Amino acid sequence: MIISMITKFKSKNSVSKPLSDTKKPTPLKKVETVATTVSQTMPRNNRYGSNNRPNNNLKKDYPVKSIKEYGSGAEKLRVIVLGGLEEVGRNMSLLEYGNDIIIIDMGLQFPEEDMYGIDYIIPNITYLKDKTKNIKAVIITHGHYDHIGGIPHIMGEIGNPPMFMGKMTAGLVRKRGKEFTKCPELAITEINETTKLQLGKNFRVEFLRVNHSIPDCFAVIVHTPLGTVIHTGDFKIDYTPVNDKPADLQRIAQIGSQGVLMLMSDSTDATSAGYQVSESTIGTEMGKFFEDIEGRIIIGTFASQLSRVQKLFEIAERLGRRIYLQGRSMNDNVEIAHQIGYLKFSPKTLIQDEGELRRIPDNKLMIIGTGAQGESNAFLMKVVSGEHKFIKLKKGDTVIFSSSIIPGNERSIQNLRDLIVRSGAQVVNYKMMDVHAGGHAKQEDLKLMMRLLKPEFFMPIEANHYMLQAHADLAKQVGIPEENIFVADNGQVVELRREGNRRLGKLTMEKVETDYVMVDGLGVGDVSEIVLRDRKAMAEDGMIVVITTIDSKTGNLIGSPDIISRGFIYMKENKELIQKTRNRIKAIVSDRPQISPVDDDYIKNKVRNDIGQFLFSQTKRRPMVLPVVIKI
Repeated sequence: MIISMITKFKSKNSVSKPLSDTKKPTPLKKVETVATTVSQTMPRNNRYGSNNRPNNNLKKDYPVKSIKEYGSGAEKLRVIVLGGLEEVGRNMSLLEYGNDIIIIDMGLQFPEEDMYGIDYIIPNITYLKDKTKNIKAVIITHGHYDHIGGIPHIMGEIGNPPMFMGKMTAGLVRKRGKEFTKCPELAITEINETTKLQLGKNFRVEFLRVNHSIPDCFAVIVHTPLGTVIHTGDFKIDYTPVNDKPADLQRIAQIGSQGVLMLMSDSTDATSAGYQVSESTIGTEMGKFFEDIEGRIIIGTFASQLSRVQKLFEIAERLGRRIYLQGRSMNDNVEIAHQIGYLKFSPKTLIQDEGELRRIPDNKLMIIGTGAQGESNAFLMKVVSGEHKFIKLKKGDTVIFSSSIIPGNERSIQNLRDLIVRSGAQVVNYKMMDVHAGGHAKQEDLKLMMRLLKPEFFMPIEANHYMLQAHADLAKQVGIPEENIFVADNGQVVELRREGNRRLGKLTMEKVETDYVMVDGLGVGDVSEIVLRDRKAMAEDGMIVVITTIDSKTGNLIGSPDIISRGFIYMKENKELIQKTRNRIKAIVSDRPQISPVDDDYIKNKVRNDIGQFLFSQTKRRPMVLPVVIKI
């Protein structure tokens, strides 16, 4: 029997305060204490083991509610993923029970190739617009942009609820928030693996430190009236991580022994067999390779790959090389991580300015920057294209791509490599030697996590659909019943409920709105699918502008129509087609119905449709036709 004291706070401001391991929370107002008895955890009915295990591991100062107090079971636990089930990025999940909602992550997605001019995409929060009072907290698993990038745009729209995240993540989120004038002052509380929270009436939250490619990554353990839901965030199993603690497999197994209702698990590397490589192993391999390099070492990697950056600093100091950092995000992340103690290096290792860089011999220099994905505005592309102010590639340089290829970037990266080799430099990538360790669990790691946690229901998250399905297949291999596995689309509602002593779950047909919200410059959500379609049409077939000047009284054409072509044809080489087009425009204006003095809309629509069809018949291309009517 577990005897607990349930502390009920009478002030709404006490809802989201962290609870300490060592002392009871201090109430803000009057405290009412009620003794309750819990004889067992929620029943479990699966093939992993016996039901009705006593929950003996809960601490006495941690509020525990009885099954009776939670009510009749009429309410359901709703799990909705607003982004991250059909793409790698835009990660945002929410758990809803009664009038309580908690949000996990709030990321961005980088644009696809046909999203011309779009900076990035953020989750659609339409579902939350009339539920802002129900949102008890936002929890951030780690500091990568696909998990924090949407924060400045969304927090003000949902009432700026309290936020909880690790120390490193908090530094990155605060930095990003300051870059956006419309972002409210964020109420951030830093957490660690011992933090415990009571969020609203229905959610008790703990954290589990996990390994990834950036420090301070946490899985989220959410105790609900129906049972425990675990959201892994991005993770991998690394027994020898860099500047981090290894995964606490004992605690993971302990959580599993208490009973897990549902596991929501990272699927990014679910199609890769085997175990993920340790970051420390990559550092050892790179160190051996660097010993034989005589010229400059130029490394392209992710700015958020701080564990990799730490190993590079250690190698540079051992080999007597100085480091020059390039890229605003790289400099910002290194500065934040160094200030809070997650990156350890001598300040003398860093080169401070261009003048100092020029004085250092090539064999004593290491340059670390962004752009390993072939991004057009990143450091590496600027160096290769000759656009960088003072760093130029030359014979004897070794350029290392210390990252795997993000799907969709293959062509850009290949072009970048070709240009590097043409300049006389040497290219090294992760397929040639171990210069990259992924940050996501591979198949054997994923199966280990499921074996240890033994969830009753399973939901793969954070990947494209085929990766989710691959993860679902792994779940079936370890014994989770197929009917208990939910491979959902963005916005599709998963419902969990209690029926007597049984817990039931289903993937419903209900879907909330998850259309793209695109950020373009200062505009958020003002670029619609129609605008994108127009941009695509202009990119593929170009456009022509038709300018007609007409008499406002008679409606007769004045002069010859002007035609401007952009991205369609070169007018000097297509004089015959241009003349035919002018003649058709003249005919359209002359043949207009003699109604009203001048009908601008009629002329514009007629020019747009007829000229569009004519140009297609002549060229088999469909340029965007923009008619302009000037009346004088």
